[in-house]
Amino acid sequence: MKSGPAPANFPVSTETKSILLVEDNEDDVFIMRRVMQKARINLPLHVAGHGAEALDYLTGKGKYANRTEYPLPSVIFLDLKMPYLDGFEVLKRMRGIPGVDQIPVIVLTSSPEQRDRETAELLGARGFRVKPPTGDMIGEVLQSVCGLSDFCA
Repeated sequence: MKSGPAPANFPVSTETKSILLVEDNEDDVFIMRRVMQKARINLPLHVAGHGAEALDYLTGKGKYANRTEYPLPSVIFLDLKMPYLDGFEVLKRMRGIPGVDQIPVIVLTSSPEQRDRETAELLGARGFRVKPPTGDMIGEVLQSVCGLSDFCA
């Protein structure tokens, strides 16, 4: 499903490294920030509170038009259960957006169900992790899935 043309500022510089967390639960956002801090993962963390906001961020719409302030992420951690658009719908729509369709997506959810894992993988997710995140898990994802080895202090 197409979500519209890609913004004129694609592709993002490979020197800009950041994480997009798509999460509607403020407690889970706090946990992610805390885990990253304790693990000394020094990448900017941008947060989208629901699926529609994530797509706005990824397509550079509205307040997200400034790619210096809101760069395309190196990796996306995506919750499945969210208002407006759930994580599955975000994955479907992402795959139709040039420049965004290649960003690794790791589903980070409270659902350990195998059918959710299978659906996410069919829609292009590169990984599936059950909450809460740990520093080791985030580090492993950044190194193996995204090839980022210089994220720590």
